[in-house]
Amino acid sequence: MLTIRGTVTALALFVVLSVAVAGLDGWSARTAIDSHNPLLRPDFSAAQAGFDGIGLSQLAVIVFGVLLVSSEYGAGTQRVSLLAIPRRGVFFAAKVTVAASTTILVAVPVTVLAYVVTQLALGTHGVSLHAHGVPRAMVGTVGYLALMCLFAAGLAMLARGAVLPLVVLLPLVLTGSQILSAIGATAWLARYLPDRAGSRLMAVSAAPGELGAWQGGAVLVTWTVVALAAGLLALCRRDA
Repeated sequence: MLTIRGTVTALALFVVLSVAVAGLDGWSARTAIDSHNPLLRPDFSAAQAGFDGIGLSQLAVIVFGVLLVSSEYGAGTQRVSLLAIPRRGVFFAAKVTVAASTTILVAVPVTVLAYVVTQLALGTHGVSLHAHGVPRAMVGTVGYLALMCLFAAGLAMLARGAVLPLVVLLPLVLTGSQILSAIGATAWLARYLPDRAGSRLMAVSAAPGELGAWQGGAVLVTWTVVALAAGLLALCRRDA
């Protein structure tokens, strides 16, 4: 994994973006509060703000999951890997395990650090790590990132490359779900998209009209299992 430059770069971007956006978000919120800026969201929560940076930096985790699986197709080394590990189920399971474990290993300290940076930037408006709902949301955030990484990896294996999964996932996570949720006819559908539903795992408290944390997590798990199963089936049924 460390020999693939793209995956290392993606993880580095995840760390940098998480901390940078967290600090900027906390600073801008503190400025808005102190100046009584009417543009500040009426439902602003200092605790929830600690997780806002992940909303953008998760794009790097998605890229990591896609590149980890698709890089061998681009380099033409997939045949060599399958010769070394002819049991394709074991081969795919190894990839999935590396993707999930690496994401968790990086996401745990980054989630905590991003939250702390946000609260420090908020100054006197910040809240502690032990505020109501925060520990659960931190665990949920790590789980969300791992599941999104696996979802992306499954799609990359199904597509046998990086382009199609990235073209679909990055716009969807960046703006697609928000646009669909703002349109009355598609708002109900947007709640069940993988990123929108899974993001409820990062919520400090329940929100009206949204899925609960357990419901959202179940929806994302379903998407992930389907994507991984489809990727494995494609790997087992086609030529390398």
